[in-house]
Amino acid sequence: MLHLLKYRFIQTVRDYPIMFWALAFPLILGTFFYFSFGSAGLDGTGDYEWDPIKVAIIEEDLSSKNAESFQAFLEKLEPDTLDIQDISSESDAIKALKEETILGIYYVDDIPSLSVGKNGINESILSSLLKNYNQNAAMIQKIAMTHPEKMGAAIEAMKDYHPETRNESLGGKTLDPNVQYFFALIAYACLSGAFLGVRSSLDSQANLSALGARRSITPTHKLKLILIDMTVLFIIHFINILVLNLYLIKVLGISLGDNIGALLVVDFMGSMIGVSLGIAFGCLGKLSTDMKLGLTVAITLIPGFLAGLMFGNMKNIIELHCPIINRLNPAAVLSDAFYCMSVYNDAHRFARSIGILAIMSALFLLIAYLGIRRERYDSI
Repeated sequence: MLHLLKYRFIQTVRDYPIMFWALAFPLILGTFFYFSFGSAGLDGTGDYEWDPIKVAIIEEDLSSKNAESFQAFLEKLEPDTLDIQDISSESDAIKALKEETILGIYYVDDIPSLSVGKNGINESILSSLLKNYNQNAAMIQKIAMTHPEKMGAAIEAMKDYHPETRNESLGGKTLDPNVQYFFALIAYACLSGAFLGVRSSLDSQANLSALGARRSITPTHKLKLILIDMTVLFIIHFINILVLNLYLIKVLGISLGDNIGALLVVDFMGSMIGVSLGIAFGCLGKLSTDMKLGLTVAITLIPGFLAGLMFGNMKNIIELHCPIINRLNPAAVLSDAFYCMSVYNDAHRFARSIGILAIMSALFLLIAYLGIRRERYDSI
């Protein structure tokens, strides 16, 4: 048993082309991602201070009560939410908006309005503030007309609007959008264990390698051979994934969360799913060695693409239109597990992702065993 484990380990780590895809390529890809996105803002779970949104206020008509109330509302939002600039003329405000030194212009009038230069998160917040104010103002007017005796209670309930608006993020952390590419990268790296699995299955087939011919006539049980291969390959690939994690965290400075235990669980299941996928795929069909290795590139890159490796929003698009694909795509399940661990703080969803990966791994191993077991050769 130990003899088989030892020589399978030595043989695997000396297979440099396979180790390139399983270890070196994800490291290279992560480095390219880092330099493409820049080093700023890639601390996926770091704490960030909220920057107030810079705006200008143009007073068009303060004669109405609504205009006075709106101006008081905006001033109450400073300095936590808004950073009101000292700009009084509309021409100066428009110039500042074009130069992006401010992000919006509020017009104080009987009917308040807003002007923004582009679409973005901050601009959406400014628009939401105006919308909420108008809704509350309309509600007050309706109460004044229908139930004037309740005006005092309504105003008292609404005057504490600002303290109830807090900047919070899922799990108490803030996620830079670019970090999702690194989650997808680790998921892809986990699936790259398929290269190790395919090579192992090819070494077990007598019609594809001399080693396979020798192993086919050994009295050792086929299931035992699969478990030995699985154990060695899993250990090697688990180390590969840990190396990638350490490189991202320590060298590139990208945070993957504070829960080390959960991170190791995801890495464990990711390594398992990648290796078992490769073993199962390598046992199917009568394709040549080069053909199977070529197709392995596809079965790792396509799930990675669907999980957001090349286009960050792809997983969200699929979730919106065909969520079953995300449940069946191991790369998407792995990426979701990373989100649950470091962003969502959702233990139930995290456990569901781990359970799906465990079921997939067991299914792939069963397919591999049945595929090898039914192989028979007239001559070797």
